[in-house]
Amino acid sequence: MDTIVYLRMKKNINIESEVNIKLEDISYISGEPSLVSNLKSITIHKPSKQDQQIFVIEAFSVIQKLQQLLPHVNFQLLGPNQTLIHIIKKNKKAKIPFVLVIWILLFVGSAMTIMNFHFDVSMQAVQQRLHYLFTGEEQKRPLWMQIPYSIGLGLGMILFFNHLFKKKFNEEPSPLEIEMFKYQQNIDQYVNHYENNLNNPDDK
Repeated sequence: MDTIVYLRMKKNINIESEVNIKLEDISYISGEPSLVSNLKSITIHKPSKQDQQIFVIEAFSVIQKLQQLLPHVNFQLLGPNQTLIHIIKKNKKAKIPFVLVIWILLFVGSAMTIMNFHFDVSMQAVQQRLHYLFTGEEQKRPLWMQIPYSIGLGLGMILFFNHLFKKKFNEEPSPLEIEMFKYQQNIDQYVNHYENNLNNPDDK
């Protein structure tokens, strides 16, 4: 009777360039302990210059390779049929002048956006009217209202994005993190669809 080994492909993994991809990197393995320990070290793919930054490893090709090496083992696939590989390039140290230029552009752009929004909704006129309702006096610059409002606007943005530099206030994901997660999911789905069409031209 053949020995049964169960494989469950991981949905996606991140690897550094020029690192061999082993079976344990792309799948969870269950079976006889001695056999599993040997299977973990089997190299499934060697990254080359032709590989793009994102590519797919199909479970079918993995099982095919494993059966060639171990014909007496019965491999059973559970879960996803493929693993998405993200090749991470080594991060270079950011240059200070470049960071400063980007920071200034973002700062000026954000400030212009906030000012244009307040101009569109006549925020200054609203604050002047509120000052008149509270005090009975007309004031062009009700600073007692404008200064706390400006501080509250900044604090509100920090709380909304749940970040202050690298510090996070709680474990709840921020709206920006959720949008980035959705964006990554869309990229993964596109790559999966594109790879499947290349491997199965009849499915187009």
